[in-house]
Amino acid sequence: MQKLFPSAEAALEGVLHDGMLIASGGFGLCGIPERLLKAIQDSGVKNLTFASNNAGIDNEGIGMLLRSKQVAKMISSYVGENKEFERQYLSGELEVEFCPQGTLAERMRAGGAGIPGFYTKTGVGTQVAEGKEVKSFDKGDGPEDFILERGIFADLSIVKAWKADETGNLMFRKTARNFNQPAATCGKICVVEVEEVVPAGSLDPDCIHLPGVFVNRMVVGAPYDKKIEFVTTRERETA
Repeated sequence: MQKLFPSAEAALEGVLHDGMLIASGGFGLCGIPERLLKAIQDSGVKNLTFASNNAGIDNEGIGMLLRSKQVAKMISSYVGENKEFERQYLSGELEVEFCPQGTLAERMRAGGAGIPGFYTKTGVGTQVAEGKEVKSFDKGDGPEDFILERGIFADLSIVKAWKADETGNLMFRKTARNFNQPAATCGKICVVEVEEVVPAGSLDPDCIHLPGVFVNRMVVGAPYDKKIEFVTTRERETA
């Protein structure tokens, strides 16, 4: 199967539609599929739901789609440093489902494994548990309450990888792996933005983070400009 497409727009052709659920990898600006997000913005689709750790920053990452009012709901761990995300949430323009960070990763992983739900102690007795099934289990130390969390089954996964071979086997670079690995598995279709594509058989099998069986389409996004959320400097010390 030919998985490599000439552009982000081509890789998303025939996939996008209004009201869809998109699982997006990345953490802040680290490991975000920025070319694919821009192509989604340019397509004009709207009423989107994004499952993503956060929404980047203003005008970067999912923040671009917030500015253009194409996102109706975010399933996220936190608002982060995105002022537009905060403004839309507080004004009631944007629906937000806050989800503990580890739970969000596990919900994606569960969806990718075909698991519709799982029980966790995270959030018991807090607002996170409101409206969810609570069940008691005894792990050997006496009964404890757990809440039912549901797996995420997305219409589309968009992720950023460092290297890929022609069959779609992926390697992520260091902390840029973050949510990309679980997000890639939970979509009906997975589109990957990658920095470099190498011939099949070039990657060490022990170094592959995500098998190509999960990947439907790929696009080379390089070269990139390194964006920094907070530029922190100090004055040069005098000799």
